[in-house]
Amino acid sequence: MPSTALSGGALPGSLVILPSVYRPQADTRLLADALAFEDLGHRDVLEIGTGTGALALHASRWGAVVTAVDVSWPAVLTARMNALLCGLPLRVLHGDFAARTVGRRYDLVVANPPYVPGPGARLPSRGPARAWDAGHDGRLLIDRICATAPALLRPGGVLLMVHSGMCGAEATVDRLTEAGLSAQVTAKASVPWGPVLRSRRVWLQRQGLASESEEWEELVVIRAQNL
Repeated sequence: MPSTALSGGALPGSLVILPSVYRPQADTRLLADALAFEDLGHRDVLEIGTGTGALALHASRWGAVVTAVDVSWPAVLTARMNALLCGLPLRVLHGDFAARTVGRRYDLVVANPPYVPGPGARLPSRGPARAWDAGHDGRLLIDRICATAPALLRPGGVLLMVHSGMCGAEATVDRLTEAGLSAQVTAKASVPWGPVLRSRRVWLQRQGLASESEEWEELVVIRAQNL
């Protein structure tokens, strides 16, 4: 059973990771840094697309009451195992985040959704690509979260979402603002292109999403508050 070690004190030091589950990477760490500025103690927190459960467990360690949701059964099992290994309380649900949270509201919603643009007309239903493929513009899950956020957040509640700048940070801010939230980009980071983007270079260039010489991807964290 593979595991990974994460340096620094923001995230759990060692995590079990089942095959096909997204490994914590730069976007996970950027979102963990953003969480450091939020009040987590005794707060009801929802994580959308929990993967290994790293961010959910980080919030739980700081006193939050955390519900984590993922459409992938391997991710759900991974998060549950990591919660047991860390000795932290964590409610992990399988299924679509909107369906599993009907009627519930939270103080904080954390999301690292699939956001990589790809040529497929449909989202994959299994396999590792399920963790990153998000339609032609990379926004299929991002736009759903933007539309659902007002119903998920209590008054004063906060959404923290990370995604690639390739998907359009301004579009996300605009959609959240149109939904009645106060939204802005609060953090950015540049990371080298990974194997998925490199394998799609020609297609991304044809879509006008990347240049021929592009080698770095900008990640953004967007913070939106329900006023």
